[in-house]
Amino acid sequence: MASHPIHNTISAEQLMLSKMDAMQSVIQPESAISANPLDTENITSSLSFSDAMMNVLDSVNQYQSLASNKMTAVETGQSDDLVGAMIASQKASLSFDALMQVRNKVVTSFEDIMKMPV
Repeated sequence: MASHPIHNTISAEQLMLSKMDAMQSVIQPESAISANPLDTENITSSLSFSDAMMNVLDSVNQYQSLASNKMTAVETGQSDDLVGAMIASQKASLSFDALMQVRNKVVTSFEDIMKMPV
């Protein structure tokens, strides 16, 4: 008597879910995505554009520094956390790319405003 494909699919799904649960318990907390620091501030307090940009620049700089330190530690043999270094590098790259997109939008908006007739 042949087994049904549905039973094989369900058992494969259960096996995959159990493996994912096991992998999730091994994940290091530092590789988890943290909340946006600007979202945790008091909403009633006023935040100027320059303050917001300075906060974002500081956080992008921190991501870049952390990634650089982790990559240096892996390259010099002080650490064997290659996955953590690559994740930190990707975080730094994504945050820098997002910063460049915001900068490009601000510059484009400024140029559009400057072209408006008075």
